[in-house]
Parts: sequence; structure tokens; C-alpha cells
Amino acid sequence: MAAESKVTIARFEPEDSPAVIALILPIQNQEFGVAITAEQQPDLSDIPGFYQQDHGGFWVAKVEDEVVGCISLKDIGQQQAALRKMFVAKPWRGSEYGVASRLLEALLDHARTHKLRDIYLGTTEKFLAAHRFYEKKGFAEIDVSALPAAFPRMSVDVKFYHFSL
Repeated sequence: MAAESKVTIARFEPEDSPAVIALILPIQNQEFGVAITAEQQPDLSDIPGFYQQDHGGFWVAKVEDEVVGCISLKDIGQQQAALRKMFVAKPWRGSEYGVASRLLEALLDHARTHKLRDIYLGTTEKFLAAHRFYEKKGFAEIDVSALPAAFPRMSVDVKFYHFSL
């Protein structure tokens, strides 16, 4: 069985919340040295209320019952959305598993189905592999001044991308 076939992509359910937080925080804190807590990310305490509204969404990648990745789409109006919270556990990164690609495909399929036009994202300077991934997938780097006013900018974000659907 191919490694990729072990991975399933599913819509976030409230019972996934502890596993999502347990996935995200170590990547932010230990791996990339971004000193941020769950409390400083109020979206994590109400994923359905923050992301799964209007044309937004939140998806998890699972291997059996273990959450190994996540991605979200925040509807910001005007047929625009923000891609946020894309994380993949280190052992599940890379094209062998396809976790990041499959999460992004689920998000883009959802965005197209809901007739969104533009997806924006912000990231830190430290996420170099993420920069390469987004660029390879067709995201174009943009200046902060090109972000829509409704974009939910994080203080740690210094690099921004746009994808046109």
C-alpha cells in the first residue's frame, strides 16, 4: 500500500480540536521558534465559529485516527479568503505522503465550489519549505500593501502570497 493512500482528508469535527492543537503548537514553538500559545490564537478554541462559517472551512489529514495535518480557509468577504493554519507533522511531510498537497487540493476544491476568486496567505520568514511549496502550487508573492483590508494579518507574518482561482 502506498504511503499516500493511508492518509485521509476530512472536514474538521469538534472532537479533532485537542489533536489539532497538539499538532500545531510544537511546530510553532519548538520547530520554528515562534513563541505563541494556544491562548494567543483564539481561533483554535472555536474552529467551527471562526473558520467553518460562510465559505470558509477547516480540514484535517488523518492516518487512521491520528491527525497528521491541517489547513483552514477563512472567508473574508468579496469572494476572497485567507489560507491559514496549514501544518503537517514532520514525519508526514514530503511528496512520498502527499499530505500538504492533498490538504491544499481539498481547500482549493472547496474554494472553487463556493465561487471564491482570491486566496491570500501570510507566513513567517522561517517557513522556507512552505514558501517553496506555495510557489510551486501557483501562489505568487505579493507586497503587504496588496492585501485586502479584511485580511486577518498575524503579527509574525512578514511574507504574503496570493492565488487567483
